[in-house]
Amino acid sequence: MADITAALVKELREKSGAGMMDCKKALTETGGDIEAGMDWLRTKGLSKAAKKADRVAAEGLVAIALRTDGAGMTGVAVEVNAETDFVARNEKFQAAARAVAKTALDVEGGVDKLAAAPTENGETVTEMLTTLIATIGENMTARRMARFVVGEGVVAAYVHNAVAPDLGRIGVLVALQSSADPAKLTEMGRKIGMHIAATSPLSLSVDDIDPAAVERERAIFSEQAQASGKPPQVIEKMVEGRIRKFYEEVVLLKQAFVMNPDQTIEQFVAEQAKALGAPIVLTGFVRLALGEGVEKTKDDFAGEVAALTGQ
Repeated sequence: MADITAALVKELREKSGAGMMDCKKALTETGGDIEAGMDWLRTKGLSKAAKKADRVAAEGLVAIALRTDGAGMTGVAVEVNAETDFVARNEKFQAAARAVAKTALDVEGGVDKLAAAPTENGETVTEMLTTLIATIGENMTARRMARFVVGEGVVAAYVHNAVAPDLGRIGVLVALQSSADPAKLTEMGRKIGMHIAATSPLSLSVDDIDPAAVERERAIFSEQAQASGKPPQVIEKMVEGRIRKFYEEVVLLKQAFVMNPDQTIEQFVAEQAKALGAPIVLTGFVRLALGEGVEKTKDDFAGEVAALTGQ
């Protein structure tokens, strides 16, 4: 049997983040083989993770990653959940959230594919989080992601309530297609991102708003207008006026810009295009708010992409 030295235990502990006694046992079971010991700990982590899988993880971080690709950019926002806000301040968890976001830059198809994607160190996202669950002792999951690719232009980002660079409780991405100066576009996109963080729009344009949401509002407005006892033609105009007001409240391009309420976001984009000397098209945005939509139940972990585009 191999001699399990303190140096071996220390090396495995540094690589795995697991406890000293767990590392010593792993090396004992695997004859002092570091890599086999890592696998043994991962297997043990899987067992621990299974016991924690029914615990609600509504805290954590939204992580942002951006990459310049020639004349364009790729940007991602990923919500990585844990059970407590305390863990969100843990440097290992923060590093893991950044690693997940960086991995997501090359992943198409949402969190299911992200879970199986390899990180820089060769483990999949699921394996990395499982190891971290064993180390930290809380349930964790990559719940949602959104990804934008711009062929020419920028993907700008804004993080609200940031706890560290590119990590916070609300993450916003803004995709701008344009040949204008990237630095100016990024500044513009960040301002729009701040607006989105504050107003939480439902859609980019009137065309892509959920028809069911419009019909629900129309039904409410119709009932309210009919109660006024006015003639049908007046009621119709009242309802259409309220629908226009609804669009102004929930459609990004129709919203009054929080930094200048005298102009809409659509007008702000047009103004910037004129100032920068090139057409600018706001092609999409996403706003991920930590824990949004998480119910305090056992089976609430299925997340989905929350990207809204004008395509």
